[in-house]
Amino acid sequence: MKKLIIALAAVLVNIAAYGQGSVVFNTVVGPSGNRSVDAPVKRLDGTIPGPGVTAQLFLFNNGAYTPLTPATTFRTDVPAAGFYVVAPATAVTVPGFDSGTTAPLLMRAWDSSFASYDAAVGANPLNGQSPVAQIPLGGGQVPPTNLIGLQGFTLVPEPSTIALGVIGGLALLLRRRK
Repeated sequence: MKKLIIALAAVLVNIAAYGQGSVVFNTVVGPSGNRSVDAPVKRLDGTIPGPGVTAQLFLFNNGAYTPLTPATTFRTDVPAAGFYVVAPATAVTVPGFDSGTTAPLLMRAWDSSFASYDAAVGANPLNGQSPVAQIPLGGGQVPPTNLIGLQGFTLVPEPSTIALGVIGGLALLLRRRK
């Protein structure tokens, strides 16, 4: 009887894991001009982020952000510069979402000198995130899907940095008038 219960538990765990949805965390898929995923991240001046910027994929569910991947830097080699690309493609499991459904996913990026996006937002002028996209999931017998629907975004200064710049500019204008 004990063996039967253990075998049944093992089968149930296998079935539960088998049904989880999955995606591949690549922000560019396909040749230029014919890409199924084209979500570059750029700085405000249009340049690519480089190794000093960290990217991470998140699940946005019930108002909470759950990281799905470890934080890692962007590629700098051409033509993948400004994109996050893993080769060979690695599946990322999306907990709580079955294969064949969609999941609300987004990517966040921030200055690598901070441990997390939240820490960077509070203290650093360089951060950004994509809009939430409903991404179809693969998994089980269906291969993991790409992030079709993910959009690129621009890393922007934190508002207090912009405010300091505006105050400095106004001070220069006022000084010039005197």
